[in-house]
Amino acid sequence: MKLSLNWLKRYLKITYTPEKIAEMLTIIGLEVEGIDKVESIKGGLKGVVVGEVVTCDKHPDADRLSVTTVNIGSGDHLQIVCGAPNVAAGQKVMVATIGTELYAKDGTPWAIKKGKIRGVESQGMICAEDELGIGEDHSGITILPSDTNIGLDAATFYQIEDDYVFEVGLTPNRSDATSQLGVARDLLAYLRVNEGYTDDIIEPDLSHFITERVALNLDIEIEDKIACPRYTGITINNVNVQESPDWLKKLLKAVGVKPINNVVDITNYVLNEYGQPLHGFDADKISGKKVIIKKLPQDTEFVTLDGVTRKLHQDDLMICDGEGQPLTIAGVYGGLNSGITEQTQNVFLESAHFQAKAIRKTSTRHNLRTDAAKVFEKGSDPNITEIALKRAATLIRDLAGGSISDKLVDVYPTKIPSVEVRLYYAHINQLIGTQISEEDVHAILQAMDMEIEPFDDDSILVKVPTNKTDVIRDVDLIEEIIRIYGLNRVPVSNQIRSTISYTERPDKHKTKELISDFLASSGFNEMMGLSLVESRFYKGLDFVDEANFVYINNTSNIHLDIMRPDMLVSGLISVSYNLNRQQNNLQLFELGKSYNKISSGYEEKEMLSIFMTGKKNEESWLSDSKSEKSFYDIKKAVISVLNRVGIQQFQTEEIHGQGRWAYGIRIHRGPIIIAELGEVQKQVAKSMGVKTNVNYGEIHFTSLLKCMGKDKVQVAEISKYPAVRRDLALVIDKKVKFAEIEQIAKQSEKKILKQISLFDVYENKQQLGEDKKSYAVSFVFEDSSKTLNDSEIDHIMHKISTQLLEKLGANIRK
Repeated sequence: MKLSLNWLKRYLKITYTPEKIAEMLTIIGLEVEGIDKVESIKGGLKGVVVGEVVTCDKHPDADRLSVTTVNIGSGDHLQIVCGAPNVAAGQKVMVATIGTELYAKDGTPWAIKKGKIRGVESQGMICAEDELGIGEDHSGITILPSDTNIGLDAATFYQIEDDYVFEVGLTPNRSDATSQLGVARDLLAYLRVNEGYTDDIIEPDLSHFITERVALNLDIEIEDKIACPRYTGITINNVNVQESPDWLKKLLKAVGVKPINNVVDITNYVLNEYGQPLHGFDADKISGKKVIIKKLPQDTEFVTLDGVTRKLHQDDLMICDGEGQPLTIAGVYGGLNSGITEQTQNVFLESAHFQAKAIRKTSTRHNLRTDAAKVFEKGSDPNITEIALKRAATLIRDLAGGSISDKLVDVYPTKIPSVEVRLYYAHINQLIGTQISEEDVHAILQAMDMEIEPFDDDSILVKVPTNKTDVIRDVDLIEEIIRIYGLNRVPVSNQIRSTISYTERPDKHKTKELISDFLASSGFNEMMGLSLVESRFYKGLDFVDEANFVYINNTSNIHLDIMRPDMLVSGLISVSYNLNRQQNNLQLFELGKSYNKISSGYEEKEMLSIFMTGKKNEESWLSDSKSEKSFYDIKKAVISVLNRVGIQQFQTEEIHGQGRWAYGIRIHRGPIIIAELGEVQKQVAKSMGVKTNVNYGEIHFTSLLKCMGKDKVQVAEISKYPAVRRDLALVIDKKVKFAEIEQIAKQSEKKILKQISLFDVYENKQQLGEDKKSYAVSFVFEDSSKTLNDSEIDHIMHKISTQLLEKLGANIRK
């Protein structure tokens, strides 16, 4: 937000330096990110003075040039060659002397130099409007009134004044500070409390609001009273649409608003002054002499002010005429055919209050981030629509002529009351960390125009103005108090105290660091998703229950309306974001929380989520770059994490097509679920815009901590004797799993069988038979006390083969 110092001084009598004002604004929560000095005319016209053309003769070698002598009051007259067709003796003109810097339209400076034009010396330049930067006219030189003093500086003649513009980083909750007057009121509170300021705000003068009986009046009907709680309108007849006066254009330009015409400029002026968006209609283009606020059918076409045809959403609130034809997108953007033009004679002026959520959704849906929409989505003040309307109507009458209708229509079915908050004195000092007296608390609240009433000896009842839409609890009020009181006034202790502390093992934070370092060193990238997510992402997904959603009142971004109930969807948002930017081979992880509502309150779960998608290897002639990451890759990643923190013993069970999983496994130790992993259901991934296969694993961090340290670590000397490997090719049923083979083998030989591995899987219906497959399994034996011989190994292998045959029906391929 841009804040003009000259504009601010219209409401406050202050003489502080811009730097001091910036410091005070930052203290009260309006952080000043920069200060720019703004000149109403770039360069300030330094070196440009009023001169009188004494003589004017034709140039001897150029028919279109004149040779003049000009008196600028400095003694000798200047000889200036001029190409303007309207130059003549006796005129008062603006003269740029040698060394003066003027600026082109693009801001490029150029200097006036002494030189010769077609052989005749020229000692300056007689200027046109566009050369001075005061207008666009280049048809001839600027001719001044005959009584203008010779030698007068152009800066004095044009009343050039510098302004300082503050770039304020306005946070989404500061609906009260979206205007110049709103900031002035906030600054006034600080000045009264901290600087002994005794004057009041200089309010805009509304005493000249005078109405007349006019022929053209419009009726107003609100169909959607939730999206539009209040709508105020009035007509001004017989206006003269033209260029705005300089004072108005200067103020608008200072805050980055381009002047258009006096009527539109006034609506923009009042928007910046009061923080109340207005819209001006050509009243003659409103059919049926009626304005209806309603929603139109899905995909209704509407041509906006920029000439773009947009298809409306069924939830877009529209301003329509008496025949139901759309005129504007309410609170967001005007229509092409109903706006103010130079031909407009009668104006209908709108001043309304719209629901913040509705405006935010429409604005982002159509990507129309207008100044009006930004104010409405923060929460405009419903109780200033009439005041702002009267201010604008008075300015239009003063600057554009016309008559203000005596029929001011204000449709306000249910008045929005001020919020009342009970505030405990003890809670104030407890949260702030210092003692603020009751008198100071009262003074601060009253300085912010809040009404207070005694409730009991320990608390007061505070009535919060409707322009502070985010102040609804006692902690919000305390935040307001400390803003004005000043955080820099809270004392900082000069003592450092420490206590002996200890952490339970395993240490949660160290475990997180261990896992993060391990995954990062394994080629994973850490992501940080928002804990907030859009509830619409979960429509149609059966693995979450909407009844368990934790909804929040998010005023800064109403789309992010719930705390994330799981880690999968928010992670898929990050996957989709990266895939859309050609990052196709992804290995991502996040340590975060999920949030759900339960019968006893709310539940937070700490989770480690791991995502893998894309190619297994980067493109290279040395490796297979065609194979995709699969279930076995995510399984390896999850089990590697468990092993890294010392969890070796656990059970697994399969997951088939349940909720989020196409297939997968659940890792648990008894009733404690440690992790779930597998391939994500394709329709779940597609609902988030991900078309590739996604493998996902999530580790329940609390369960992980419970299971850590339970497995005993055994240390043994490396055997001096060689290991022996034997392989078996087993023909088994397809339903048999390698885990079953592994379990049987370990039960058959517990002492010297050290390792079992599956190194090949083969399927061939003709050679092996229906529903059969072949596993190639390796067995590694090792005895730390001697060298094993063949007969010992053969005996063990025979025993394992027999058990596999009896329990699994496995046949040995010869």
